[in-house]
Amino acid sequence: MITKKFLIIAESGMHSRPATILVTEADKYSSKITLRVHNNDIDFKSIIGVLSLGIYMGEEISLIFDGADEQEACQRISTLILELKLGKEPTIIKSRDN
Repeated sequence: MITKKFLIIAESGMHSRPATILVTEADKYSSKITLRVHNNDIDFKSIIGVLSLGIYMGEEISLIFDGADEQEACQRISTLILELKLGKEPTIIKSRDN
């Protein structure tokens, strides 16, 4: 399991365009990917779930990757978050080998 945190820096927060790109990418992996924000855990492969959270600039989110391809999923989605200028400062919290 890998947990990464991001500070949302985009003025419009997590709106539909970056959310769609990230959810589409997450769906390519077999690992379970959870978005944690506002004390809520949401399946990161659900666009409705992600958008329902109302994530704004200045908020911190955590992404939790758990499964066979967690390393690859974490690396690609983290890169996308940075490339989209959606978030910054990813930090690995925990890691365990499968």
